[in-house]
Amino acid sequence: MGNSKSMSQDISSNQESSTAQSPSDNAVMAQMHKPIMANFASRFSDHKPRILLLYGSLRERSYSRLVIEESARLLEYFGAEAKIFDPRGLPQPDTEDDSHPKVKELRELMMWSEGQIWCSPERHGSITGIMKSIIDWVPLSLGGVRPTQGKTLAIMQVSGGSQSFNAVNQMRILGRWMRMLTIPNQSSVAKAFLEFEEDGRMKPSPYYNRIVDVVEELVKFTLLTRDNKAFLVDRYSERVESAEEVSKRVNQKSI
Repeated sequence: MGNSKSMSQDISSNQESSTAQSPSDNAVMAQMHKPIMANFASRFSDHKPRILLLYGSLRERSYSRLVIEESARLLEYFGAEAKIFDPRGLPQPDTEDDSHPKVKELRELMMWSEGQIWCSPERHGSITGIMKSIIDWVPLSLGGVRPTQGKTLAIMQVSGGSQSFNAVNQMRILGRWMRMLTIPNQSSVAKAFLEFEEDGRMKPSPYYNRIVDVVEELVKFTLLTRDNKAFLVDRYSERVESAEEVSKRVNQKSI
Protein backbone atom coordinates (compact mmCIF):
# COMPACT_ATOMS: atom_id res chain seq x y z
CA MET A 1 0.00 0.00 0.00
CA GLY A 2 2.85 2.33 0.92
CA ASN A 3 4.63 1.73 -2.41
CA SER A 4 1.36 2.27 -4.29
CA LYS A 5 0.77 5.58 -2.53
CA SER A 6 4.35 6.68 -3.21
CA MET A 7 4.03 5.70 -6.88
CA SER A 8 0.76 7.65 -7.14
CA GLN A 9 2.42 10.72 -5.62
CA ASP A 10 5.35 10.40 -8.06
CA ILE A 11 3.00 10.18 -11.05
CA SER A 12 1.02 13.18 -9.80
CA SER A 13 4.22 15.12 -9.23
CA ASN A 14 5.51 14.26 -12.70
CA GLN A 15 2.21 15.32 -14.29
CA GLU A 16 2.26 18.65 -12.47
CA SER A 17 5.90 19.18 -13.43
CA SER A 18 5.14 18.33 -17.04
CA THR A 19 2.15 20.67 -17.11
CA ALA A 20 4.11 23.51 -15.57
CA GLN A 21 6.86 23.13 -18.17
CA SER A 22 4.52 23.20 -21.16
CA PRO A 23 4.25 26.72 -22.67
CA SER A 24 1.04 25.85 -24.50
CA ASP A 25 -0.59 24.63 -21.30
CA ASN A 26 0.58 27.71 -19.46
CA ALA A 27 -1.05 29.86 -22.12
CA VAL A 28 -4.28 27.95 -21.68
CA MET A 29 -4.10 28.17 -17.90
CA ALA A 30 -3.64 31.92 -18.19
CA GLN A 31 -7.18 32.08 -19.57
CA MET A 32 -8.63 30.61 -16.35
CA HIS A 33 -9.75 33.79 -14.61
CA LYS A 34 -10.64 33.50 -10.95
CA PRO A 35 -13.88 35.47 -10.35
CA ILE A 36 -13.47 38.12 -7.66
CA MET A 37 -15.65 41.00 -6.51
CA ALA A 38 -13.31 43.49 -8.18
CA ASN A 39 -14.47 42.10 -11.54
CA PHE A 40 -17.92 43.59 -11.01
CA ALA A 41 -18.83 47.14 -11.90
CA SER A 42 -18.22 49.67 -9.13
CA ARG A 43 -20.47 52.23 -10.80
CA PHE A 44 -23.96 51.63 -12.11
CA SER A 45 -25.79 53.11 -15.07
CA ASP A 46 -28.47 55.60 -14.12
CA HIS A 47 -30.53 55.57 -17.32
CA LYS A 48 -33.87 53.78 -17.45
CA PRO A 49 -33.65 50.01 -18.06
CA ARG A 50 -34.33 49.39 -21.77
CA ILE A 51 -36.82 46.55 -22.27
CA LEU A 52 -37.92 45.06 -25.60
CA LEU A 53 -41.26 43.25 -25.69
CA LEU A 54 -42.11 40.53 -28.24
CA TYR A 55 -45.39 38.71 -28.89
CA GLY A 56 -46.28 35.84 -31.18
CA SER A 57 -49.63 36.53 -32.81
CA LEU A 58 -51.03 38.52 -35.73
CA ARG A 59 -54.68 38.35 -34.70
CA GLU A 60 -56.60 41.62 -34.53
CA ARG A 61 -57.49 40.88 -30.91
CA SER A 62 -54.31 39.17 -29.84
CA TYR A 63 -54.20 38.23 -26.18
CA SER A 64 -50.43 37.81 -26.22
CA ARG A 65 -50.23 41.39 -27.51
CA LEU A 66 -52.64 42.58 -24.81
CA VAL A 67 -50.44 40.92 -22.15
CA ILE A 68 -47.41 42.64 -23.67
CA GLU A 69 -49.17 46.01 -23.69
CA GLU A 70 -50.15 45.53 -20.04
CA SER A 71 -46.53 44.62 -19.27
CA ALA A 72 -45.29 47.75 -21.05
CA ARG A 73 -47.51 49.92 -18.84
CA LEU A 74 -46.09 48.21 -15.77
CA LEU A 75 -42.53 48.64 -17.02
CA GLU A 76 -43.06 52.36 -17.39
CA TYR A 77 -44.56 52.49 -13.90
CA PHE A 78 -41.45 50.72 -12.53
CA GLY A 79 -39.20 53.27 -14.24
CA ALA A 80 -38.16 51.37 -17.36
CA GLU A 81 -38.27 52.33 -21.04
CA ALA A 82 -40.39 49.88 -23.05
CA LYS A 83 -40.51 49.24 -26.80
CA ILE A 84 -42.86 46.72 -28.45
CA PHE A 85 -41.91 45.03 -31.72
CA ASP A 86 -44.84 44.58 -34.11
CA PRO A 87 -44.28 41.30 -36.02
CA ARG A 88 -46.60 42.23 -38.89
CA GLY A 89 -44.57 42.35 -42.10
CA LEU A 90 -41.65 40.33 -40.74
CA PRO A 91 -40.75 37.77 -43.43
CA GLN A 92 -40.17 34.10 -42.77
CA PRO A 93 -36.51 33.31 -42.02
CA ASP A 94 -34.40 32.65 -45.14
CA THR A 95 -36.97 34.20 -47.51
CA GLU A 96 -35.31 37.64 -47.39
CA ASP A 97 -31.88 38.94 -46.46
CA ASP A 98 -31.09 41.03 -43.40
CA SER A 99 -31.57 44.29 -45.33
CA HIS A 100 -35.36 43.87 -45.05
CA PRO A 101 -36.78 46.85 -43.07
CA LYS A 102 -38.55 44.68 -40.47
CA VAL A 103 -35.46 42.54 -39.95
CA LYS A 104 -33.32 45.66 -39.49
CA GLU A 105 -35.88 47.09 -37.05
CA LEU A 106 -35.89 43.87 -35.01
CA ARG A 107 -32.11 43.61 -34.86
CA GLU A 108 -31.70 47.25 -33.89
CA LEU A 109 -34.19 46.76 -31.05
CA MET A 110 -32.33 43.62 -29.96
CA MET A 111 -29.09 45.59 -29.72
CA TRP A 112 -30.83 48.50 -27.98
CA SER A 113 -32.43 46.37 -25.27
CA GLU A 114 -30.97 45.45 -21.89
CA GLY A 115 -33.79 43.06 -21.10
CA GLN A 116 -36.74 41.48 -22.87
CA ILE A 117 -40.22 40.06 -22.33
CA TRP A 118 -41.51 37.33 -24.64
CA CYS A 119 -45.16 36.31 -24.72
CA SER A 120 -46.52 33.62 -27.01
CA PRO A 121 -49.87 31.90 -27.36
CA GLU A 122 -49.70 28.15 -26.95
CA ARG A 123 -50.69 26.50 -30.23
CA HIS A 124 -50.72 22.71 -30.60
CA GLY A 125 -48.68 22.43 -27.40
CA SER A 126 -45.96 24.79 -28.58
CA ILE A 127 -45.04 28.41 -29.18
CA THR A 128 -46.39 29.86 -32.42
CA GLY A 129 -44.44 29.91 -35.67
CA ILE A 130 -44.56 33.70 -35.52
CA MET A 131 -42.77 33.74 -32.18
CA LYS A 132 -40.15 31.29 -33.42
CA SER A 133 -39.62 33.31 -36.62
CA ILE A 134 -38.88 36.42 -34.57
CA ILE A 135 -36.22 34.59 -32.58
CA ASP A 136 -34.80 32.90 -35.69
CA TRP A 137 -34.08 36.31 -37.24
CA VAL A 138 -31.73 37.18 -34.40
CA PRO A 139 -28.20 36.67 -35.80
CA LEU A 140 -25.47 34.58 -34.25
CA SER A 141 -22.90 36.40 -36.35
CA LEU A 142 -21.42 39.28 -34.39
CA GLY A 143 -17.94 37.87 -33.84
CA GLY A 144 -19.32 34.77 -32.18
CA VAL A 145 -21.30 36.79 -29.61
CA ARG A 146 -25.07 36.83 -29.71
CA PRO A 147 -26.80 40.24 -29.59
CA THR A 148 -28.94 38.89 -26.73
CA GLN A 149 -26.02 37.55 -24.69
CA GLY A 150 -26.16 38.47 -21.01
CA LYS A 151 -29.46 40.33 -21.29
CA THR A 152 -32.35 39.55 -18.98
CA LEU A 153 -35.48 37.74 -20.13
CA ALA A 154 -38.99 37.24 -18.76
CA ILE A 155 -41.33 34.72 -20.38
CA MET A 156 -45.13 34.62 -20.53
CA GLN A 157 -47.80 32.69 -22.40
CA VAL A 158 -51.53 32.80 -23.01
CA SER A 159 -53.84 29.83 -23.56
CA GLY A 160 -57.37 29.45 -24.86
CA GLY A 161 -58.06 26.57 -22.49
CA SER A 162 -56.72 25.35 -19.18
CA GLN A 163 -53.43 26.57 -17.79
CA SER A 164 -50.36 25.14 -19.46
CA PHE A 165 -46.63 25.76 -19.39
CA ASN A 166 -45.53 24.24 -22.71
CA ALA A 167 -44.83 27.58 -24.38
CA VAL A 168 -42.93 29.12 -21.46
CA ASN A 169 -40.89 25.95 -21.10
CA GLN A 170 -39.88 26.18 -24.76
CA MET A 171 -39.05 29.87 -24.47
CA ARG A 172 -36.91 29.16 -21.41
CA ILE A 173 -34.87 26.76 -23.56
CA LEU A 174 -34.65 29.38 -26.33
CA GLY A 175 -33.50 31.95 -23.78
CA ARG A 176 -30.72 29.62 -22.69
CA TRP A 177 -29.75 29.07 -26.33
CA MET A 178 -29.58 32.85 -26.81
CA ARG A 179 -27.42 33.06 -23.65
CA MET A 180 -29.91 35.24 -21.86
CA LEU A 181 -30.41 35.51 -18.10
CA THR A 182 -33.97 34.22 -17.77
CA ILE A 183 -35.56 35.24 -14.48
CA PRO A 184 -37.08 32.53 -12.25
CA ASN A 185 -40.65 33.87 -12.34
CA GLN A 186 -43.00 33.40 -15.31
CA SER A 187 -46.64 33.91 -16.27
CA SER A 188 -49.21 31.63 -17.90
CA VAL A 189 -52.71 33.06 -18.44
CA ALA A 190 -55.38 30.40 -18.96
CA LYS A 191 -58.62 31.14 -20.87
CA ALA A 192 -57.16 34.50 -21.79
CA PHE A 193 -60.37 35.57 -23.56
CA LEU A 194 -62.01 35.85 -20.11
CA GLU A 195 -59.26 37.99 -18.57
CA PHE A 196 -59.56 41.22 -20.56
CA GLU A 197 -62.06 44.03 -20.80
CA GLU A 198 -63.36 45.15 -24.21
CA ASP A 199 -60.91 48.07 -24.16
CA GLY A 200 -58.00 45.64 -23.89
CA ARG A 201 -57.15 46.24 -20.25
CA MET A 202 -56.63 43.21 -18.04
CA LYS A 203 -59.12 42.49 -15.28
CA PRO A 204 -57.92 42.32 -11.66
CA SER A 205 -57.07 38.68 -10.93
CA PRO A 206 -54.30 36.37 -9.68
CA TYR A 207 -53.13 36.22 -13.32
CA TYR A 208 -52.68 39.99 -13.34
CA ASN A 209 -50.88 39.85 -10.00
CA ARG A 210 -48.44 37.30 -11.42
CA ILE A 211 -47.70 39.54 -14.41
CA VAL A 212 -46.91 42.38 -12.01
CA ASP A 213 -44.58 40.02 -10.12
CA VAL A 214 -42.80 39.02 -13.34
CA VAL A 215 -42.34 42.57 -14.61
CA GLU A 216 -41.12 43.84 -11.24
CA GLU A 217 -38.64 40.95 -10.99
CA LEU A 218 -37.37 41.58 -14.51
CA VAL A 219 -36.64 45.23 -13.75
CA LYS A 220 -34.76 44.24 -10.58
CA PHE A 221 -32.64 41.65 -12.36
CA THR A 222 -31.93 44.06 -15.23
CA LEU A 223 -30.73 46.76 -12.85
CA LEU A 224 -28.59 44.18 -11.04
CA THR A 225 -26.91 42.64 -14.08
CA ARG A 226 -26.85 45.10 -17.00
CA ASP A 227 -23.50 46.66 -16.05
CA ASN A 228 -21.93 43.24 -15.55
CA LYS A 229 -23.37 41.19 -18.41
CA ALA A 230 -20.07 40.95 -20.30
CA PHE A 231 -18.35 39.51 -17.23
CA LEU A 232 -21.23 37.20 -16.29
CA VAL A 233 -21.27 35.41 -19.64
CA ASP A 234 -17.52 35.50 -20.32
CA ARG A 235 -16.52 31.90 -21.06
CA TYR A 236 -13.20 30.14 -20.61
CA SER A 237 -13.81 27.88 -23.62
CA GLU A 238 -14.12 30.94 -25.85
CA ARG A 239 -11.18 32.80 -24.32
CA VAL A 240 -8.85 30.00 -25.40
CA GLU A 241 -10.09 30.33 -28.98
CA SER A 242 -9.19 33.19 -31.24
CA ALA A 243 -11.99 35.54 -32.29
CA GLU A 244 -11.65 34.19 -35.83
CA GLU A 245 -12.09 30.58 -34.65
CA VAL A 246 -15.18 31.49 -32.62
CA SER A 247 -16.72 33.31 -35.57
CA LYS A 248 -16.08 30.36 -37.89
CA ARG A 249 -17.59 27.92 -35.42
CA VAL A 250 -20.71 29.96 -34.72
CA ASN A 251 -21.39 31.21 -38.24
CA GLN A 252 -21.56 27.98 -40.20
CA LYS A 253 -23.39 29.33 -43.22
CA SER A 254 -22.95 26.10 -45.15
CA ILE A 255 -25.33 24.25 -42.80
